[in-house]
Amino acid sequence: MRTTRFLWIMTFVIILSSCSVSKSAREQRNLLSGTWQLNDISYQNNTGNFKSVIFGDAEDICFEGSDWFFRDNNSTGRYTIKSSSLCQSGDRFIKWSVIEPADRLSQLQFKFIDEKRNDVSGGRGYRLDIANLNAQTMTLKSNVSVDGEPITIVYEFTKK
Repeated sequence: MRTTRFLWIMTFVIILSSCSVSKSAREQRNLLSGTWQLNDISYQNNTGNFKSVIFGDAEDICFEGSDWFFRDNNSTGRYTIKSSSLCQSGDRFIKWSVIEPADRLSQLQFKFIDEKRNDVSGGRGYRLDIANLNAQTMTLKSNVSVDGEPITIVYEFTKK
């Protein structure tokens, strides 16, 4: 009887520890929590002018000045695009997390959800490298390919 109880307790502890988030990821989640403004989107590793559709949603210009809200207690959030002649305004709801791949920077990953937290993206999502994150500023980067050439999109945020 004691052996069975011991095995159940050990199994429970192993399951809990395997589902836990690292200390670094928890710290990043805490820093992310709150409202951020996306101030600038720029492109590295190439020359010329670029115009792109970001996250399959809107042109890059629409994201400049957008507000991003991250709630860390349930990993939900949203970004809000402001109205303009080029942009469809409104909230886009997301489910997000911080992951720590072994071979690269920590990443913010997210997928689109609806107001009731149901997945609306068929399980597809986005990952952005966390290049910088502190209490006031955040820099995220994503690597894409344009005509077979690598381009890095850089997103610069400030905390509100």
